[in-house]
Amino acid sequence: MNRIDKKFQELRRENTRAFMPYLCAGDPTPQLTTKLLLTLEEAGADLIELGVPFSDPIADGPTIQRASERALKHRTSLHQILDLVRELRQLTDIPIALMSYYNPIFRMGEGAFCEAARDAGVDGVIVPDLPVEEAQPLLEVAPMYNLATIFLVAPTSPPERMKNIAASSTGFIYCVSLTGVTGVRNTLSDEVAPMIAELRKHTDKPISVGFGVSTPEQAKQVAEVADGVIVGSAIINVVEEHINDEAKLLTAVKQFASELAAGVKA
Repeated sequence: MNRIDKKFQELRRENTRAFMPYLCAGDPTPQLTTKLLLTLEEAGADLIELGVPFSDPIADGPTIQRASERALKHRTSLHQILDLVRELRQLTDIPIALMSYYNPIFRMGEGAFCEAARDAGVDGVIVPDLPVEEAQPLLEVAPMYNLATIFLVAPTSPPERMKNIAASSTGFIYCVSLTGVTGVRNTLSDEVAPMIAELRKHTDKPISVGFGVSTPEQAKQVAEVADGVIVGSAIINVVEEHINDEAKLLTAVKQFASELAAGVKA
């Protein structure tokens, strides 16, 4: 077991759910990423999804695209992010899953990436543009380094594909709440509960829901049917609102994240 497995086991014993905020590493600066991550943990985060900025983030909406652009202006690279996680491990033991498009991993090499991620203290990897059917090179090496492989299920995924994704996923399964890209939504999709009900027929692994969860009330609704709630764009929006004032930024993020965590735990 790695930190992700241990955390979900702990939460199941406590009959509660995981709050999983997303940060784009390097946004608004690499130094602030560290402070933001620790602030989110203080606010009640159970796991952190740490995004690797990419020039063509096809699964992401405008908010996370802008975050990636800001991070890339600081020349934030996968190697630098692994160094950041290594430094964070001196300060926190919170589970961290990298969300990276496949290109940076492929360029480094799956084996080299998994070894470097393990050595840095990364617990899992989410690759939104890597279908499970094409993931064998990653699946062959990730278990050697105790690195969870987290795949995405969408509302359009047929039952047989859900079964395959569930079989290949470790740590948890990432349920995309809607067809489309990341971003704040006014209402949750009606497809979430049926999708999770179908997925539960094929697995007892933890299921977390992301894409579009934006408010404490929405987080509460998702927590009623899922094991984890992922919030990204809504948090990045708070970062953007206070991007020129570090103190206000950290205070505002902590307040909003605390409200989201309370919704998840309600």
